[in-house]
Parts: sequence; structure tokens; C-alpha cells
Amino acid sequence: HSDVMAGLLVTARADQRWAEVGDVRTHTGGVISPFEAWLLLRGMRTLHLRVERAAENAQAIAEHFANHPSVASVLYPGLESHPGHDVAKRQMDSGFGAMLSLRVNGGRDAAHRIVGATEVFVRATSLGSVESLIEHRILSEGPNTLVPDDLLRLSVGIEPVEELIADLEQALAAAG
Repeated sequence: HSDVMAGLLVTARADQRWAEVGDVRTHTGGVISPFEAWLLLRGMRTLHLRVERAAENAQAIAEHFANHPSVASVLYPGLESHPGHDVAKRQMDSGFGAMLSLRVNGGRDAAHRIVGATEVFVRATSLGSVESLIEHRILSEGPNTLVPDDLLRLSVGIEPVEELIADLEQALAAAG
């Protein structure tokens, strides 16, 4: 649900480094509260449904924009044109995930305008949320990044896919 953060650390052996990690946890109280534990449990109950829907949405968006005149390329392992598709197909048996990138025609300025024109996609740097997020990745990574300046990163959520596609279509047209 994107409203809690928790984690788990597992190691293969209980060595000196593991003891140091344990000391930090003991002294800083690195244990989630009961409320966060409840939020985590609540979210885990529907996680499989949300992941499945988000992956289906991402696949549909990737396919829709794969040959779009305003999009230079779609980077998504669910597309047969993706260089890692065969490996992803062998490794992923229930969808190809909810993350994809669009490289848009018009470079940095067009990418920036597109992000600003979306209405359903939320402009944010994150992933795995129930709502769909978009970011102009180069602005997050800074001037020394190797990320192309025309790349938009999408973290697709569970909204109706028709609304997501329509939002991207209108943003592409507005940035035209």
C-alpha cells in the first residue's frame, strides 16, 4: 500500500559483521512498532493481487506505446523486442513486473513537459505503490548520470489501465 517500510536482513553465517549488525539493532531499537507490523500484515494479504494487476498494467502500457510515434523506445522485459526478454521469460512466470521506461522523442525538454502534463500518474521517485508514478529520471540522478535525458521511468500501479494509457497519451500530445 506504500504506507509502511520494513525489512529483513538474512546472512549465510553468524560472523563478526553479523554481530555488529545485531549490536546496532539492539542499541537503536531497529524493530518495527506494532502499528507498522499491522500495516505490513495488512498489505501482505493483498500483495499478490496488487503485483499481478500492476504487472498486467505495465505490460499493456508497454505494448501500447511500443510503436507510438512520440516514443523512441520502450524498455520493458515483457516485450519480445527487449534484449533480456528470453531470460525474463524463463525467470518470471507471473508477469514481467511493474517498472518500465519510455524514451521519448524530443529529448530532455519534451520528457520534462510530459511529466508535468500527466494527471493520473503522480510525479514521484519510488516504486511498488498502488498508484502509478512517473519521473524524469535524469533529474533524480543528477548531471553525472549515464541515464539518457529523454528517459521517463514509470512505476505502474493498479488503476484502470485505460486511464493510465489515456493519461500518457494526453501528456505526450500536450508536450508535442
